[in-house]
Amino acid sequence: MIYKIVHTTIYTYTKYVELTPHIVRLRPRSDAFQTLQNFAIDVVPEPKGISAIVDLNGNDVLKLWFDEPTKELKIKVSSQVETYCNNPFNYLLEPWAMRLPIADYPAPMLRHLQPYIEGRVDPAAVQLAQEIWQSSRGGVLTFLSDLNQRIYRTCRYTIRETGAAFPPGITWRQQAGSCRDLTVLFMEACRAMGLATRFVSGYQEGDLNNSDRHLHAWAEVYLPGGGWRGYDPTQNLAISDRNIALVSSAIPEYASPINGSFRGRGASSHMKYDLSIEKLC
Repeated sequence: MIYKIVHTTIYTYTKYVELTPHIVRLRPRSDAFQTLQNFAIDVVPEPKGISAIVDLNGNDVLKLWFDEPTKELKIKVSSQVETYCNNPFNYLLEPWAMRLPIADYPAPMLRHLQPYIEGRVDPAAVQLAQEIWQSSRGGVLTFLSDLNQRIYRTCRYTIRETGAAFPPGITWRQQAGSCRDLTVLFMEACRAMGLATRFVSGYQEGDLNNSDRHLHAWAEVYLPGGGWRGYDPTQNLAISDRNIALVSSAIPEYASPINGSFRGRGASSHMKYDLSIEKLC
């Protein structure tokens, strides 16, 4: 698949403000599953400087800095991406990684994966993981499929444009959440079973005739023998060639599309955006 994406974000301020440096994480990645063919960014007001950065997670991001006060910041990115993964199950698991919980990672691999496994896991996610583990009889792929399906069937999808992801306990108790809330719930349930996971921000094809578009989020699970593989509990899907990944991180906050702030006494801000996704072939 080849997609053309135009994503415009506009911040307006009630007074003239000074902008701090901004990090933009809206450049689609290039890897085994997708290739970024074209990318352009247009910023108003014109930044004093733009720097391309490879961040701690290996993502290609942009840092912008400014030197003039402004009442508006407009960031427009245009991308063309080709995706390849038409079979998300085209891999062969390592024999020792087919049952849960996984506790026998080779030491060098475990050192690499530690940031994606460790950390406090919400008790609600632990209980959910144990229930799915018992019903799936410990099979890794059955566990992931059943967990994806359980969250999809139980939790109502809601749109929440801003704010950090809710803790899994809140999402599970409310039985509702945004895509990032459902993704974090999925991630922590996986980590309770020793599966390394990371948060992914990106786009999905969805209904191409619907002009109401939003950024999307899903999880990637590291499967020994298969590498990083995507699961989307919002859609109950294993990720294939109809999703376009931007960035990923063990910590969801480090996958947010734009980070930055402003200085201006008594000033407040408002954000709006426009997103179009066109499938070229």
